[in-house]
Amino acid sequence: MEPFTIATGTMNYAQNVLVRIHTDAGFDGVGECSAFPMITGETQDTCLVMAREFARLWKGTNALEIALRLQQLHDFTAGNTTIKSAFDMALYDIAAKSAGLPLYQFLKGSRREVETDITIGIAEPEVMADKARKFQQSGAKILKVKLGKDARQDVERIRQIREAVGEDMQIRIDANQGWSFEDAILALQGMADMNIAFCEQPMRTWYDDLLPELMRQSPVKIMADESVYNHHDARKQIQSDSCDYINIKLAKSGGIYEALQIHDLAEDYNIPCMMGGMLESRIALSAKLHLVYASPNIQFFDMDTCMLGHLEDPCTGGVTYNGYSLNIDDTPGIGADVKPEFLKKCEHWRV
Repeated sequence: MEPFTIATGTMNYAQNVLVRIHTDAGFDGVGECSAFPMITGETQDTCLVMAREFARLWKGTNALEIALRLQQLHDFTAGNTTIKSAFDMALYDIAAKSAGLPLYQFLKGSRREVETDITIGIAEPEVMADKARKFQQSGAKILKVKLGKDARQDVERIRQIREAVGEDMQIRIDANQGWSFEDAILALQGMADMNIAFCEQPMRTWYDDLLPELMRQSPVKIMADESVYNHHDARKQIQSDSCDYINIKLAKSGGIYEALQIHDLAEDYNIPCMMGGMLESRIALSAKLHLVYASPNIQFFDMDTCMLGHLEDPCTGGVTYNGYSLNIDDTPGIGADVKPEFLKKCEHWRV
């Protein structure tokens, strides 16, 4: 893919893994994950090693017992949420196909309008402002701007972007853990008059104890991202007054099952959520759209992954973009798969 830079590093390619689970009922399920080592500590190689271990655990078991199957993975190893999310997704694909329903209907959801933001990676302020202007001209209404390299320059980046796009365009920012507490205060207070919707993950998770004070001093609302992997993390963040919003990502939560628990807990506390992601293809993106349809408390959509410079689309079926709006048909299951000719170029293992 085209190089994409955030505070923790630059990604030059997507480290994705496809999982296909076969059943004796004639249904198979597909799942995809995208390793992002600077965030989750997993790589494509570690995902592939664990995938072969997980596959052996599930041979001869009931694919429709989703909670039991996932508990097997958790009992076998801690963490490894990225590759777990692919196995989780494949189970939900099987379950929905078995029921003859698109996944969102299997999850008791319904269609709604979903318009994604579009992300600007870190660069010089004038370069980012020019990109913002071009996105606006292409019909984008919501920008997500990556920051976290230098707090003072980050303020200048946003100042130039705001001047370039005017006051009507929504701007969200994401520091990707790049600031210290002092830098976060400097940057967020410096953006007080720039009409910022929210800031994702301003500091490293080891500064989570400072988030309540940051919340008190920040004129910009705070969204937890790397601070929330599961619903236990969400509970701690919410009860300590450490966030206004939560970003749900399948690669962090381990999949749809845990993502729904985060969503439901946040909804109980009136904390809106966002659907985010790593560098997934339209396979995982399709699963995320189904999840959004079934999750009314997901009110923000950061689902522009496939618009960020993937140089090849390996998928068939699944999500389509109409400008910045996402749609999917009512094919049973997730509704997306991989092109056979693309798979022929990939390494693969069968267990």
